[in-house]
Amino acid sequence: MHRRGFLAAGLATVLVSERAVAQMKMDDMPGMDMGDHAGQGAAVLPEGEALRELPLLANEASAPGLFKATLTAGSATVRFAEGLDTPILGYNGTSPGPLIEAVEGDRVEITFANRIADEASTIHWHGMPVPADQDGNPMDPVVTGTDRTYSFDLPEGSAGSYWYHPHPHGKTAEQVYRGLAGAFVVKPKADPIPAAYGDTVLVFTDLRLAADGTLPDNTMTDLMNGRVGDHVLVNGQKNPTLTVPCGTMRRFRFYNATNARFLRLSFGAAAMTIIGTDGGLLEAPVAAGDILLSPAERLELVVSFDKPGAATLATLDYDRGWMGPGRPADAGLTLLTVNVSQIEADPVPPLPDRLRPIAQLGAPVVSRRFVFTETMTMNASGMEMGFLINGAAFDMNRTDVIAKAGEVELWEIVNQADMDHPFHVHGTQFQVIEHERSGTISKPAYRAWKDTVNVARGETVRLLLRQDRPGPRMYHCHILEHEQLGMMGIVDVRA
Repeated sequence: MHRRGFLAAGLATVLVSERAVAQMKMDDMPGMDMGDHAGQGAAVLPEGEALRELPLLANEASAPGLFKATLTAGSATVRFAEGLDTPILGYNGTSPGPLIEAVEGDRVEITFANRIADEASTIHWHGMPVPADQDGNPMDPVVTGTDRTYSFDLPEGSAGSYWYHPHPHGKTAEQVYRGLAGAFVVKPKADPIPAAYGDTVLVFTDLRLAADGTLPDNTMTDLMNGRVGDHVLVNGQKNPTLTVPCGTMRRFRFYNATNARFLRLSFGAAAMTIIGTDGGLLEAPVAAGDILLSPAERLELVVSFDKPGAATLATLDYDRGWMGPGRPADAGLTLLTVNVSQIEADPVPPLPDRLRPIAQLGAPVVSRRFVFTETMTMNASGMEMGFLINGAAFDMNRTDVIAKAGEVELWEIVNQADMDHPFHVHGTQFQVIEHERSGTISKPAYRAWKDTVNVARGETVRLLLRQDRPGPRMYHCHILEHEQLGMMGIVDVRA
């Protein structure tokens, strides 16, 4: 049942399917109206403060080639707005969590201490090449009050912009929007990008504050569309500022760590060049006038600030589809202001023409098709909603796909739903080979390693992937509310 029929049916009462991972009940759904939260954004957040660097997670190990640390998830209190204390969940008391930096070839041992009251959690190392039993999937929960050490090696060639977040059964969306997310940068042993460009991590989150400073629970609108906050934050700040000399070339890593917000971004007159995606550097730099980051995607860019004055990173309109009223006005938001001074920057080396080779994955030996749909049905208790893959909602006790380690597969992701769905696969990086919409086939602008790709409504995306490590892996929509309402599956990779 498509959106138009669903909205015509009305929303007096809504139940979530028992098959859905969220397993939410009616009494868990405050605001059983459509949940318009326009009035909840009344809190005024300070703007124009100097951009904060994310705190760096300290390496406790003294041995070379070993990164050892502890991440504790638990309650914390922060002030987003003057005079309002906001209870959040944080890693080591902060949101976003500490920036983790390691080098390809390192051994990583991170102890996760779950101190979230009465809730299990995990840490999913999003996009990282880790063994299945270290991946933090929902079948491997860490119960409250206990610790679990995640251990894995970072292979050569794994440098890239990864991140970490919870992935517990039925609680992922809530734990992320309450503050649990952080960036994990794996550095290369030899970096072709000049060190003079710096390396600035920008983690985008969004925030919804109630009048008393608390974070409101999800509404029906959030469950249907994914939670979109009233404020977009950069490293936990609203529209922070950065001051640079004229002529600066700056390297940025953009992270979309929101539950469901699509970010189409432009730096105005400051020229942007894409140098990397989810899984690391491209083969060669690609100029871009604007970029689209769907939830969970990352991009590395070099931005040239050649004119004195203010250069603003701003949002442009993007229609990703929306159910019901209350579609957020996403265009025209200023996320970051870069003040370019009259002082001339010192000369820096040019951006190399070639960054690294990316071998194309070979011919697939297996082809698979995954179809996204929405379902809205009436029953004796009211209305039941779900987001499905191949007509089924997620079941932790069901294996959906059996794959063989080392084999290249062609996956065809078909979006027959009424909104875009960013698609994420655990345990590997894939290569998008084509998009098809309304009978027109287009190729990507560049070859890249990806772990998340947006599949627009009415679009089919084809990708090549290879899973090299055996064990169960998840694939799902990274609108986290949709994942919890069923749009997720399990691929069992066998040796």
